[in-house]
Amino acid sequence: MSSKNENISSQILYEDNHLLVINKKVGQLVQGDKTGDESLLDSIKNFIKNRDNKPGNVFLGLVHRIDRPTSGLVIYAKTSKALTRLTQMVKNREIKKTYWAVVAKEMIPQSQRLVHYLKKNEKTNKATVFTKPTDGAKEAILTYNIIKTLDNYLLLEIDLETGRHHQIRAQLSKNGTSIKGDLKYGSPRSNPDGGINLHARKLEFMHPVTKENIEITAPVPQNDAVWRACEG
Repeated sequence: MSSKNENISSQILYEDNHLLVINKKVGQLVQGDKTGDESLLDSIKNFIKNRDNKPGNVFLGLVHRIDRPTSGLVIYAKTSKALTRLTQMVKNREIKKTYWAVVAKEMIPQSQRLVHYLKKNEKTNKATVFTKPTDGAKEAILTYNIIKTLDNYLLLEIDLETGRHHQIRAQLSKNGTSIKGDLKYGSPRSNPDGGINLHARKLEFMHPVTKENIEITAPVPQNDAVWRACEG
């Protein structure tokens, strides 16, 4: 098996006949974009085709996205029925997503619910944050808890109530704590790998077909000393 396939294999945290959950690495694209770089969608399709000796095309559908510089859990559907149901579950907020974020050590409350209004700027691919309802801006809500204090950073655990473009990055920045490595939203320095310290840590949902409760936790990137300290 090629190292690329072994790589994909080691990133799969859950798989059955209906869906597959992968622990995305920093820099990986969840699906193709204008850069033309190979996406996880294509890599996983090729992996399944080779592993299962499948003739013809492999069906794989992306259920939700996370940003390229972010790491963590992404769900892919292996059947059109699962894709339809999971996409509806995302819309109905029936998939609970928990994120971890490393932010600069600032004086912020231990726990806080942030409510803002976000407007995506297509030109800059950035979200503008407003504190009150504004034309064209969508309500964005998250709750964070500080779960660990490091020498220079805080580890936040974040529960999302809405899923907006760059929501966590933009809201935390507006709140005075940008995510480590996130130059776009005010971090003073980039990370060596070009990523940001935002990780889709946990997913909880009811299986779209079997109806069992699924709970998956993704290990943090092990090539990052700050992340290792968070998990340690």
